[in-house]
Amino acid sequence: MPDLPNKPPEPPVKTPGVGPGRDDADGTTTLERVAQKTEPPRLYQVLLLNDDFTPMEFVVMVLQEFFRHDLDTATQIMLKIHHEGRGVCGVFTKDVAATKVELVLAAARRAGHPLQCIMEAA
Repeated sequence: MPDLPNKPPEPPVKTPGVGPGRDDADGTTTLERVAQKTEPPRLYQVLLLNDDFTPMEFVVMVLQEFFRHDLDTATQIMLKIHHEGRGVCGVFTKDVAATKVELVLAAARRAGHPLQCIMEAA
């Protein structure tokens, strides 16, 4: 059987973003894949705070319109706000929660109500 000519090994392909490499004795670089870990986004609760001036009907309307609760659920949350001083309207990512807070505050100002809406880490 005839000897096949020795071909030098082809250098590994360098792929951007694959990870740190290792230099071998012959000057080639071997790249190793690095597993990327992603964390789920932090969640925030949007809360309505009780006051003595905002009508209960307005709070129920806000819960239905901005948080998509049905009438029974919105009424239960409104009563919790009324009796306990605050109630959770929903849990969202930070950007969505901040947007909901701003929408509720703007609607309350337009309607002339002092309703307060806040967000806090869940």
